Amino acid sequence: MEDSFEILKNKIEKNEARMAVVGLGYVGLPLATVFAEAGYPVTGIDLDPIKTEKVNRGESYIPDIETARIRKLREKKLLQATNDFGVLKDIDLVSICVPTPLRKTGDPDLSFIINAAEKIAPFMHRGMAVAFESSTYPGTTRELVLPKLTADNSLRVGEDFFLIFSPERIDPGRKDWTTKNTPKIVGGISEKCTEIAVRWYEKALDTIIPVSSPEVAEMAKLLENTFRMINIGMVNELAMMCNRLNVDVWEVIEAAATKPFGFMKFTPGPGLGGHCIPVDPHYLSWKLKSLHYTARFIDLASEINTNMPRYTVQLIQDALNLQKKSLNGSQVLVLGAAYKPDIDDMRESPSLDVMHLLMQKNAIVHYHDPYIPTLRLDDTIMNSVADLNQALTDADCVAILTNHSCYKPEVLLEKSRLIVDTRNALGNAGKNNPKVVRL
Repeated sequence: MEDSFEILKNKIEKNEARMAVVGLGYVGLPLATVFAEAGYPVTGIDLDPIKTEKVNRGESYIPDIETARIRKLREKKLLQATNDFGVLKDIDLVSICVPTPLRKTGDPDLSFIINAAEKIAPFMHRGMAVAFESSTYPGTTRELVLPKLTADNSLRVGEDFFLIFSPERIDPGRKDWTTKNTPKIVGGISEKCTEIAVRWYEKALDTIIPVSSPEVAEMAKLLENTFRMINIGMVNELAMMCNRLNVDVWEVIEAAATKPFGFMKFTPGPGLGGHCIPVDPHYLSWKLKSLHYTARFIDLASEINTNMPRYTVQLIQDALNLQKKSLNGSQVLVLGAAYKPDIDDMRESPSLDVMHLLMQKNAIVHYHDPYIPTLRLDDTIMNSVADLNQALTDADCVAILTNHSCYKPEVLLEKSRLIVDTRNALGNAGKNNPKVVRL
């Protein structure tokens, strides 16, 4: 019997390997695009027919990927999409890019991982490599994914097929660091698995970082985002301290950032957003609880960050009180529903939490976001205001929660009666301005 390792290695080296990407979201579509542009025939698999139909029409639905790139790949027949996992019987390389959210209880929701692995399992065959890219707790690849993939077959990992964990490092909206040039960590179940991963990924990505195991790769991903989450928690608490001390937190941060060593700049805000930073540390904390260990830094930072939307609402309420107005019945215009500037990603956006809390206090809430024309908040469908200038004039308070570049300080200051700036979007123009309250 031919050696599966050598067969797959030769296919990769000769550019004959066929690839599939399971999950065509913010991670999967960019990954599929980059590999297709490197010459891999790529099939995207997603259960959402809207996504697969758009890809097959040559359209992009992810801001970081231009439609022209998808159209060009479709014309070259290097990219296609389907909801049929049966195509995997002819696929050599599979990348799993499914969501790994938290349940309402704060525990990991592994249903997407389990579902993907169970759908892939019937089509596992000799000479296949599977890379798992979704953020998760250390041990998931070996303890959960591997048994699912081999439940109904006698394939041997590291001999017949190859399993790798390679964490995604997507930062939506960035132009400097992309899927292609961001260093890629790969950790295989065995040395052969890791070697296959290196040969596979280096065909399309600039820098590959092999590590000794999937657990190291899983933990590295959690360290990256836990580091950010804890430091953001620290500056969020610093913002509250500075408020008590009547010190400008933004000036403090800028002053500290002049130190050329030993300091990294983080900024406060109305809460944590995005898929990774608010979620990943909880995967680590949850795993450690099963080992009777309390991740104290994670829990403390989470407590501070989770409280920031409430703190933001209190700032809005206090600002209105100074103008002898009650939050109850006041019109509050929220600027920005996305979790970060100049993108359409609302995953875990603190803006949604702030709007929800404002509504609970009977404020009349409107929002504006050029990237998100419509959103659902609880059972309510909300539309972004059509006339921003008029909305600014009508609002009793304008809350800047996402500092999109389209929000010009001079316009906001001219049109608004009262502004709560949680992102220092107004800069020096908002400092010592009587109509501006800064976080």
